[in-house]
Amino acid sequence: MQRIVVKIGSSSLTSDEGGLNRSKVNFFASELAALHASGAQVLLVTSGAVAAGFRQIGYTTRPKLLHEKQAAAAVGQALLMRAYQEAFGAQQIGAAQILLTRSDFSNRQRIQNAQMTVEELLKQGIIPIINENDTVSVDELKFGDNDTLSALVANLVRATGLIIITDTDGLYTADPRNNPDAVRIERVQEINEDIIAGAGGSGSLVGTGGMRSKVEAARIAMRGGVPAFVGRVLEPGDLDMASQGQGRGTYFDTQLHSLSTKKQWLGFHSTPSGKVCVDAGAEQALLAGGKSLLPVGVREVDGDFHAGDVIEVYNLHGQLVGRGVVNYSADQMRNVAGLSTDEVQKRIEVPRIEVIHRDEWISLK
Repeated sequence: MQRIVVKIGSSSLTSDEGGLNRSKVNFFASELAALHASGAQVLLVTSGAVAAGFRQIGYTTRPKLLHEKQAAAAVGQALLMRAYQEAFGAQQIGAAQILLTRSDFSNRQRIQNAQMTVEELLKQGIIPIINENDTVSVDELKFGDNDTLSALVANLVRATGLIIITDTDGLYTADPRNNPDAVRIERVQEINEDIIAGAGGSGSLVGTGGMRSKVEAARIAMRGGVPAFVGRVLEPGDLDMASQGQGRGTYFDTQLHSLSTKKQWLGFHSTPSGKVCVDAGAEQALLAGGKSLLPVGVREVDGDFHAGDVIEVYNLHGQLVGRGVVNYSADQMRNVAGLSTDEVQKRIEVPRIEVIHRDEWISLK
C-alpha cells in the first residue's frame, strides 16, 4: 500500500495579498481525496496559518516580528483547519490536526506518541493534517515553510513517497524566470553541491520556503529511504500523476532503506555536543566500509562533550560526514586522537575502544 506525504505551502493556498483562497483549498482537498480513494494512505503537511490569519488580526502585510507572527498563526490555524475540515467533509473524509515543533522530534517519547497517533488515524481512514506549531516555535528552530517538516514526517511514518507541491514545475539548471537556457532536471540520483547551488532562494513573498529548502527536504527524505517529488499540481489528476511517476516536476530517487526511529533521531533530531575531524581513511571506513570510528582516524576535536553525547564527524575538507554517539569525553578524545588502539589502551580506560560504534552511527554525506 502506498503511504504518501503531501506538502502544500502558503503560496499554494493563499492569495498574493494574504488570506486563504477557498477555491485552492477545495482543489487540493479534492486531489488528496482522489488519492485517498485510490487506496493510498495520505498525510498532509500544510503551511498557511500565518498567511491565513494576518489580515484577520488586522495587519496590512505579513508580519515580521515573532510575536506578531505567532498571533497571526493563532488566528490563522483555526481558519486553516476549518477550511480543510469543510473541504474534506464535502468529500466524505475525516481530517485531524497535529501540530509539531522541532523539540517534539528531539524528544523520543513525544515523537513516538505522535507516530502512534498518526498510525491510528490512518488505520481509521482519517487524513492527518500536520503543521508546525507556530504559536510556540522560535525562529531559529523553525522548519522553513514546513519543507523540512514534511521530510521528517515522511521518514517518521516510513512513507513510500513525499510530494512537495510548489509553484514551479521542478528543479532547473538555472532560474527559469530570468534564464531562457534553463533546463528542467527530470530525475536526481544524488544531491551534490551543484544541485544545491542551482536551487537558489525563496520565490514567494507569501511563503518562507524556496527551491533550496525543498531540495534540502528531498535530501533528508532520500537519506531516510523515501523518494521525493518536487513540482506543480495545477489540474485535476496532477497529484495522482505525481504519485505514479508522471508528474510535472523533478523526482529525487533513493536506493536507501527506511531508517529506524533511533537512526532518525541520531541523524535529524538529536543536538550534537561537539565534533571531530577525521582523516580520509576513517571517512572511507565510515561511509563505505560499515566500520566503527577508531581513535587513530581522528585529527581534531572541538567542543565539550561527554561519553554518551551525540557528536558530528567532519572530513578534512570541512564536510559533514555523519553523526554518532561518542564513547569518549572531549578531554579523553584530545588525549588519544591519532593513536593506535594499543597506545590508547595504555593511556586511558574506556568501556569501548571505538570512538563511535557503527551501531550508534548514521552517515549524512
